[in-house]
Amino acid sequence: MPTFLADTGTVLARELRPAVRDPFSVVFSMIQPLIFLGLFAPLLAGVTGLSTADSLQSFVPGILVMSCLVGTSMTGSNLQAEMLGGSHERLLVTPLGRPALLVGRALKEIVPVLVQALIIVAVTVPFGFDLAPAGLVVGLALLATTAVGLGALSYALALAVREQEWAFWAVQQTLLFPLLLLAGVLIPLDSAPGWMRAAASANPLHYLVDAERALFAGQVLDGTVAAGAVAAVLTAAGGVWVGTRAMRAA
Repeated sequence: MPTFLADTGTVLARELRPAVRDPFSVVFSMIQPLIFLGLFAPLLAGVTGLSTADSLQSFVPGILVMSCLVGTSMTGSNLQAEMLGGSHERLLVTPLGRPALLVGRALKEIVPVLVQALIIVAVTVPFGFDLAPAGLVVGLALLATTAVGLGALSYALALAVREQEWAFWAVQQTLLFPLLLLAGVLIPLDSAPGWMRAAASANPLHYLVDAERALFAGQVLDGTVAAGAVAAVLTAAGGVWVGTRAMRAA
């Protein structure tokens, strides 16, 4: 265990170094969520008749989950670049454990997700978005936990398709928008058709979005928060398990 923790720390430090040196990469992955926030939130307010502040109260938590998914789902491309350049193979022959190579990479996803979430919250507060401090802390913790699992799954996909870069992006783009829509990041799925609600019930991000909305409304003890926490933990555990198996087989 001490060796695993030390190896994981080494990999984590290695993965964080480029993000610290080039923070633009973190900002770049926010472009899509910010576009949705700037264009869809006013449209949602106009359609529902709610004020901008009220529409943001429902929309911002969904955007935070969207930012988490979009950012983490793309990280496997970095591993693909390393495989093409040969640096990944050089890592595989080092004394670093295979599980640590995956877990260290996955833990790195926490930092950009939290930075992006804080920026989005800071941008929307002046426009009336109201946040509960306790809900903010718990909500960020759930996002960070989910990011670990999603990042690990992205790395597993990169390992599965290896040098076929087109295959990675084909799978990523094919899964991205159905997951977002079935999570209810844009609008709640309460009035959706029965088949869509049934499909959403199999999407862990759906429970995370509901939990984030409850948390930012100050309902920390709401049942949806517990369901979201379970979904986040299962996503993290499942993603790390799949990713570790893929790394060991690499």
